[in-house]
Amino acid sequence: MSTMSDDVFDATPESDPPALKRVLGPKLLLLFIVGDILGAGVYAVTGTMAGTVGGVVWLPFLLAFVVATMTAFSYLELVTQYPQAASAALYAHKAFGIHFVTFLVAFAVVCSGITSASTSANVLAQNLFGGLEINGWMGMPGQGAVTAVAMGFMVLLAVVNLRGVGESVKFNVVLTLVEMTALCIVIGVGFSVMAQGGGNFSEITVFTDSQDKGLFLAVTAATSIAFFAMVGFEDSVNMVEETQNPERIFPRTMLTGLGIAVILYMLVAVSVVTVLSPTELEGIREAEGAALLEVVHKGSPDFPIDQVFPFLAVFAVANTALINMLMASRLIYGMARQDVLPRPLGKVLPVRCTPWAGIVFSTVLALGLIWYVTSDPDSNVVANLSGTTAFLLLCVFTLVNVACVVLRRKRDPSREVFFTSPGPLPIIAAVLCASLAGPWVGRNVIQYQIAGGLMAIGVVLWLITWLINRRTNTGKGEPVGVRGAGPDGQEPSGH
Repeated sequence: MSTMSDDVFDATPESDPPALKRVLGPKLLLLFIVGDILGAGVYAVTGTMAGTVGGVVWLPFLLAFVVATMTAFSYLELVTQYPQAASAALYAHKAFGIHFVTFLVAFAVVCSGITSASTSANVLAQNLFGGLEINGWMGMPGQGAVTAVAMGFMVLLAVVNLRGVGESVKFNVVLTLVEMTALCIVIGVGFSVMAQGGGNFSEITVFTDSQDKGLFLAVTAATSIAFFAMVGFEDSVNMVEETQNPERIFPRTMLTGLGIAVILYMLVAVSVVTVLSPTELEGIREAEGAALLEVVHKGSPDFPIDQVFPFLAVFAVANTALINMLMASRLIYGMARQDVLPRPLGKVLPVRCTPWAGIVFSTVLALGLIWYVTSDPDSNVVANLSGTTAFLLLCVFTLVNVACVVLRRKRDPSREVFFTSPGPLPIIAAVLCASLAGPWVGRNVIQYQIAGGLMAIGVVLWLITWLINRRTNTGKGEPVGVRGAGPDGQEPSGH
């Protein structure tokens, strides 16, 4: 592409103060991180994980937390050195200086947002119909109806996005409390069953090798699946320019948020194992995103709480999808405005000032993705979409960990250091992330096909733009995906 300046990347807080208002203190930042991690992940993957490893379903959550925390250390080292909202794209550009690599990282984040939102849409549809069935309002429909609702929800998100949705911190607090309440209901049901002498707590140590993989491969595969539930912590980096004294409060707050999330996840896993029988655990894989709903339904037969729970889940999952599509559309807008994607994708509505072209483009990709995955009647829709999201982000995390090592060597010795990842931890994290992204974890080939297809679309658009810019010399010359705010002044978030 035409020459690109590093001005945006090289700006420091001292020479170019951020225009965004610093409204996030430790408590609000913690709620943002916890809410972003919880999201749709635990609803989407628990059933698949339980069907893979049985009673030790809590172990993959713990291992995914360890790998995510190692990567979080790298993010913390980088965000305290470069407190700007561009996150992974910024770090890749700073470390490698190869604009195409920077583009790949930025577009991979876009694609992960689209696949994550598509996962959320399917989980939402399953919980919605599950709630209608439990309340006796209708029977459980076929996959076609679930797919239609999921696609309709994506269109609804596009309409909401077009109107311009401001990311209110107070609204995020409410959503986070709803998400935590829903998970606490699952935990409460599980421990209530145990208190009444029901269930079998000893099942949490029982490994069920339903796919004949052996303990190591099965747990590794489940850990790769569980990683989808741990992502989201990296999105908080996009809020760094709106955080008070980020260099000092980010490390403690991010690690606390990860810790709260994994504790909730492990307690949920224990509840699942306690309430459901081994046979049900093996068959729960087919429940996909409705696994926690089955736990609440079976564990509280005499209370109407199971009639409310699915709608709480719908509310939490809808928020995740909306944030993902906000992020994806605005990154597309930013790349188009910087002449990295075709300029028409950077068009905005004249009155609403929302990036309508980016919204339409990301929505069409999401609809095509849902249709493609559900076209195979034997496909586990939620597992394949969530697995694709995890794969894309594991690739991004691998590069971020490597970038941490590279930038550590380039660090200005006179610059104050607020946080450093311990010793060789970034290298270990990079190896682990790359390992979890590989085919040896049993990842379905369709996940690589989906990720490759989405990235190929981006590369083709990038190449077309590069040829046009080279012929007309119209490139603006700014790096990829670094001006995080959209045309309506919103700062993008993520999973």
